[in-house]
Amino acid sequence: MSDDNKVHVDLRTNFGKGFARRLRAEGKIPAVVYGHGTDPVHVALPGHQVSLIIRRANALLDLDIDGKSQLALVKDVQKDPVRQIIEHIDLLVVKKGEKVVVEVPIVVTGESFSGTIVTVDVATIKLEVEATHIPEHLEVSVEGLEEGAHITAGDVKLPKGAALLDEPDVLLVAVSIPAAEVAEENAEEAAAAPAEQAAEAAAE
Repeated sequence: MSDDNKVHVDLRTNFGKGFARRLRAEGKIPAVVYGHGTDPVHVALPGHQVSLIIRRANALLDLDIDGKSQLALVKDVQKDPVRQIIEHIDLLVVKKGEKVVVEVPIVVTGESFSGTIVTVDVATIKLEVEATHIPEHLEVSVEGLEEGAHITAGDVKLPKGAALLDEPDVLLVAVSIPAAEVAEENAEEAAAAPAEQAAEAAAE
């Protein structure tokens, strides 16, 4: 895990919307750390640093709480629906070597066969993986794939030690021909049919 994920936090003893607004005005984010049977710990996170870290899915933070290190997985980020300001973060306590269940984003690479389009049916897959080895994303290649090709969850190469929790036959990506082109081809075939039939009749 990168040193960039080391975050010094302040313990919170005051609560309520008014205090939370003051924290955000100071550039901090209210958060709660919970899990492993421990009492929830309310903290204030450095806003700019944490905002950059949580751009990645399933971000893992190495929290410095009163001089003690604590690993925590970002489980929920609450944002203002209009201004998109982060209002609160839920952090789940994890241990080194512990496995967690996460949704990992799928990134499509490559270009399918000329004239086809790629449709992403499901953009994430569910894995059980070590908390300190959660992949930022998983890549699937559509390079050269032709119409009718598809990629399922079972086709994705997983990192060492990770287990797929989705059904292997869940469709992630499909390659097809645009509907407009199919309709145009059908129309051309329909228009050509009478002429072909007339030519066959004349030949008889």
